[in-house]
Amino acid sequence: MAEEKFHFQSEASELLRMMIHSVYSNRDIFLRELISNASDALDKRRIEGLFNSELADFTPEIRIVRDREARTLTVSDNGIGMTREEIVQYLGTIARSGTREFLEAGRSDDAGEKLIGQFGVGFYSVFMVSERVSLVSRKLGTNDAFRFDSDGEGTYTLADAERGECGTTITLHLRPAGEDGKDYTDEWTIRDIIKKYSDFIAWPIVLNVSKRQDGRETFEDQTINSQKAIWCRPEAEVSEEEYREFYRHLTHDWKEPLSRVALNAEGSVSFRGLLFIPSEAPFDLFMNPKAGGIELYVKRVFIMNDCHDLIPEYMRFMRGVVDSEDLSLNISREILQDNPIIRVIRRSTQRKVFAHLRKLLETDRTAYEKFWTAFGRVLKEGIVQDREHAPAILELSLFRSTAQEGWTTLSAYRERMKPEQEGILCLAGRDIDALRASPKLERLIEKGLEVLLMTDPVDEVILAEGQEFESVKLVDVAGDSAPAGTEAERKLEEEKLKKLEPAFEPLKKRTLDLLGNVLEDVRPSLRMISSPACLLDSINGMSFQMEQLMRAMGQEVRQQKRVLELNVEHPLVLRLMKMAEDEDARLEDFLAVLYDQALILEGGTIADPASFVQRLSALMALALQ
Repeated sequence: MAEEKFHFQSEASELLRMMIHSVYSNRDIFLRELISNASDALDKRRIEGLFNSELADFTPEIRIVRDREARTLTVSDNGIGMTREEIVQYLGTIARSGTREFLEAGRSDDAGEKLIGQFGVGFYSVFMVSERVSLVSRKLGTNDAFRFDSDGEGTYTLADAERGECGTTITLHLRPAGEDGKDYTDEWTIRDIIKKYSDFIAWPIVLNVSKRQDGRETFEDQTINSQKAIWCRPEAEVSEEEYREFYRHLTHDWKEPLSRVALNAEGSVSFRGLLFIPSEAPFDLFMNPKAGGIELYVKRVFIMNDCHDLIPEYMRFMRGVVDSEDLSLNISREILQDNPIIRVIRRSTQRKVFAHLRKLLETDRTAYEKFWTAFGRVLKEGIVQDREHAPAILELSLFRSTAQEGWTTLSAYRERMKPEQEGILCLAGRDIDALRASPKLERLIEKGLEVLLMTDPVDEVILAEGQEFESVKLVDVAGDSAPAGTEAERKLEEEKLKKLEPAFEPLKKRTLDLLGNVLEDVRPSLRMISSPACLLDSINGMSFQMEQLMRAMGQEVRQQKRVLELNVEHPLVLRLMKMAEDEDARLEDFLAVLYDQALILEGGTIADPASFVQRLSALMALALQ
């Protein structure tokens, strides 16, 4: 049998039903689509005026009229309008886009590129809320008008009509209020939708607003969109008060923003935007890591909140808008397609934010430190998440230090490093006061070495991964390999510890016999001066801070074993070594209290407070005898 070619068959009414109920997930979208189509029509008329001066004289307007008694909503414009043939082509044929054909016909100067419609399906969203729709349109430059009527069930009628000027009027015969109780003839319902989706449309959107006068209801026209897309205006033309007002409108934050970043990219991918750095962190910044603050617009039409694809998660503290003229959307405009344009915008936005933060660090240290206090913990997540930009984030990072009050950068630390120093010394822990009092710092401070103090949970991951800054490694001084002086000094310490091993062994054995359930090892140490003991994390174990964080998140964490280091130059430890050698029965109480003290210093929780108090009281009584 010879090969035959067939066309797919479709049931128009079923296809239309699927379009109406499947493409859009939010009923409010219908008004956004009608406003966008009207804006396109006005743009097209203005473009035609560029080619024919006789058509250029008009006052563009989008008008919304609501009638509660008749339950109708009318959206009209004085744009380019449609002929009878165009109504059949664009409304009678699903997914036939007039905007696309307008551009392909050659009307594609800069204004033409700002037209919104692409897929030719936005009009059909009206059937989500309408029982019947009537459209009257008159084409620019003609005297004939035509009426389109449809109930969305797969058929429509077309007839001659009258219209005083060119443009299009769409009348929706609304269904009863839906399950959400939303009434689309209500003034404030319409205001809210316009405010959310179409506030920055370039043309005025006029609504018949209800007024009470002499006990009766009257109506007057009022423009309800701001038209102030300030990200599209030159910065020199926007006042500081306008920026502050826009920030409040965008974020509902009445505190002034700390700083702002203007985005303006032109070329193969064009987009504009305006980003703000808040002065304070919002309460849910860490409770909801996926929450973002970037709103996406396409040709001034709102598309979505919290667009995660436009900025990395570690910059989620930014608030603002990005408006693209090239961004490709799916037919509902609610989900971005995975395409290279998104990646271009994201990379460009990242670079701009990094450059702005570097400038702020260099020119306004007070403002930058305020930013870092609020959002540094978030930005540092990028060191782990984004290896490509980790060096840039490290360059912007601030840390507390043992050598000075206030914050320091890694660059400033490097300038203060001793010539023999092998790395950037760091210590991570639960809070700054506990770190400054840590026994692990005593010998380092005596040798004049500076240590950075890190209190954020991500810092421990940064240290564990062995990050480098300008080819110098960040070294965790709590580890075994932490450098504490010259090679000759370390060699002398190793020889001294080796000589002490035989005398230390009985104490190690007694300690592990008593505390083997919580200790992995007991070691002699010379890293301390005034403290007798300290606790270290085992090589593959979890830190105290991370353990507490995981438990706070409801995670089940198994018992972590740690390493107890004992200062073999401390009088107490020397006495304990003698007691172990003499098999003194009192040694267990001393060791248990010593371990609990070290645990408290690290921020751990004593498993049996009653036993600790009892042992401590007994030792105090012994000392007073």
